[in-house]
Amino acid sequence: MSKYPDLIIIGAMKCATSTLHKQLALQPGIFMSEPKEPYFFSNDEVYAKGIEWYLSLFKNASENDLCGESSTHYTKLPTYPQTVKRLYQHCPNAKFIYVMRHPIDRLISHYIHEWTMRVISVDINSAVDQHQELIDYSRYTMQLEPYFDTFGSDRVLPIFFERMLKYPQEELVRVCEFIGYSGQPQWDFELDAKNVSTQRLRESALRDFLTETPGLREARRWFVPKGVRDWVKEFWTMKQKPKLAPEQIEKLEAIFDQDLAILGSWLGLEVNCKNFKTVVRETEINWESVPNKSLSKSV
Repeated sequence: MSKYPDLIIIGAMKCATSTLHKQLALQPGIFMSEPKEPYFFSNDEVYAKGIEWYLSLFKNASENDLCGESSTHYTKLPTYPQTVKRLYQHCPNAKFIYVMRHPIDRLISHYIHEWTMRVISVDINSAVDQHQELIDYSRYTMQLEPYFDTFGSDRVLPIFFERMLKYPQEELVRVCEFIGYSGQPQWDFELDAKNVSTQRLRESALRDFLTETPGLREARRWFVPKGVRDWVKEFWTMKQKPKLAPEQIEKLEAIFDQDLAILGSWLGLEVNCKNFKTVVRETEINWESVPNKSLSKSV
């Protein structure tokens, strides 16, 4: 009998979803997919492979395992508009976990990722004006609303990146309670949870060929001094964290504060860009006690 996912981490991009995925995979009785991000319900070309391909990701799970996957494309509106409809068609009983972080920090990390992938080549201030998705993927209530409308808000658990960094064990327990895990979850502190996006190398087919091809790789290590190798690597490395101009920060804070006001009304919090990190890090979120979450709700 095919197993369907019991839990899906739906985002947000650049919010430590990979870390949470790995921590859940370490718990006995939880089976997390490989690859971590199948993007089945979002990407048309993957969805075309068919549901049996998707279910094959869980074929090695034991009968009583809770199964899960983590695809951040599932909260990338308006880029992938069919996601929630497809999820409801195939996984109507799934539970969803949504990880959020300070929206501007997420945007900056997103920009660095796209720069390394050569999707974006302009500076960050130009990118904010030219690439609306940098903003939209940080508008958390916009991304959550379709899940509330389709599945109900009680099927979505909010996690904050900042709180997970400070209280990882407590947040892992909260996730496991939400998904109905009967074991005693333990956070593995030896896993590297650092965000090192500013050290990522920009994509280069030539560099990858020279550094990964057997024979060439060994020759490079034997005959090219490490100092020279490090010097060459700098050509593909973002040397310093991108800096938003004050007027861009003001613009973004106005956009995100409006979104955070709605999110705060759902959670019973006063939260905005200025106080976001302190509030979400120090507050135990009781999501289930907040009724009637809706974007139409006045704030």
